[in-house]
Amino acid sequence: MTRSERAASLSFGAEAAAYERGRPSYPPEAIDWLLPTEARDVLDLGAGTGKLTTRLVERGLDVVAVDPIPEMLDVLRRSLPDTPALLGTAEEIPLADNSVDAVLVAQAWHWFNPEQAIPELARVLRPGGRLGLVWNTRDERLGWVRELGRIIGRDGDPVRDRVTLPEPFTGLARHQVEWTNYLTPQALIDLVASRTYCITSPAEVRTKTLEQVRELLATHPALANKEGLALPYVTVCVRATLS
Repeated sequence: MTRSERAASLSFGAEAAAYERGRPSYPPEAIDWLLPTEARDVLDLGAGTGKLTTRLVERGLDVVAVDPIPEMLDVLRRSLPDTPALLGTAEEIPLADNSVDAVLVAQAWHWFNPEQAIPELARVLRPGGRLGLVWNTRDERLGWVRELGRIIGRDGDPVRDRVTLPEPFTGLARHQVEWTNYLTPQALIDLVASRTYCITSPAEVRTKTLEQVRELLATHPALANKEGLALPYVTVCVRATLS
């Protein structure tokens, strides 16, 4: 990871509250597919404010959340005070060897250095453990969502589309889930405000982007005068097993 990429990866702290308010959670079907049925101890790596962590805790799993940004973990700890939340990175995971049955990574794989992260993931996973990667991607087939993408950038991730997991991980598989997230107009603005592009842009660019989103909300026939919005997603999942 370059210095600028590292800075971008740590930039979310400035908008941790907006991230929590605006970012979607993850559909149960995707989590079902990612987790092995016998998993008990699970690491949410790059946990952020705990969007995925919450869904895992609700299943009665023993979850540890790890993230490199203190502000994000502060938000997570407020909502999940009984869940261990540790500062750390994929390259230096603050867990013991052979300590978890599964590691899940939501929206964060592109921030990792695979050459360093893969050995660390193999170290903390038990033999036969599962590595699961997941991304929420806006479904831009709907007119207003496509227009939103024109304003804030298409919701694509080349790393997601071509990710491979080398040995000692085997049995790479992919899966997609289509679902809808329901949110308020303000939550949509928070979603945009929490994107890396918006956080790291000059103030005038950030202001213009958010103004364009507000205009879209006020003028698009599918959005104007609506108190609730339906934002469709395609959740992309990748999993592999530690051999």
